[in-house]
Amino acid sequence: MTTYSSRWLVCDTARPEARIRLVCFPHAGGSAAFYRAWGQTLTEVEVHAVQYPGRADRFDEEPPHDLVRLASDIADALEPLADVPLAFFGHSLGAPIALETARALQSRGIHLEHLFASGSRDAALPHLAGPEEDPDQLLADLVRMGGTDAEMAADPIFQEVVMPYLMADGRMFHRYDMAPEPLLKCPVTTIVGDQDDDADLRPWSALSAMPVREVGVTGNHFYLITDPPYSLLQEALAVPRPE
Repeated sequence: MTTYSSRWLVCDTARPEARIRLVCFPHAGGSAAFYRAWGQTLTEVEVHAVQYPGRADRFDEEPPHDLVRLASDIADALEPLADVPLAFFGHSLGAPIALETARALQSRGIHLEHLFASGSRDAALPHLAGPEEDPDQLLADLVRMGGTDAEMAADPIFQEVVMPYLMADGRMFHRYDMAPEPLLKCPVTTIVGDQDDDADLRPWSALSAMPVREVGVTGNHFYLITDPPYSLLQEALAVPRPE
């Protein structure tokens, strides 16, 4: 198994014996730290979380502005890790980034085991208005969706640090023009909270040549903060649960 480090990827719990690597893509305004605990629970896989530029230990870098280019750069970082089968989990903005990264890897002959699109519903693409540029409204939306608590969102330091890359992520998403092809060559599972009115809408059933399944869970757009879908991942990846 490859020993590898990259500014693009964070692996808090290395598992050299794992038969699969699960690569997790954060939401808008998110960082690799969002998935920090996953590697401790998913003991049969090795979890890697993507660290987008402009945040956390990459704070001094410019946030990404082109989603397809971002995905290509992530694919560059992942290519050396393809000695072990890969699966992707992308939440919200992370879902289309995972899609484009999977396409980039496919063009290099690397195919995924599975793609999980969380906070994303199988539906026709909506007509998007321009990105929200009001910081106060963005913070209010983040609190409403469950992405952070109101006290943290009101902290001036939090606002100073997080708002620039949160807004940049929003602009990148709204500039993204998704091509209908190439089709994915892996199964896709979408995961949507039953109270999620903010899910990404994407025609997943038309984006993969393999089966697409939609799974409903309890919760809002950030259902996975309190109830990560560990059992679903273990079942779909045919990974035995720990005793």
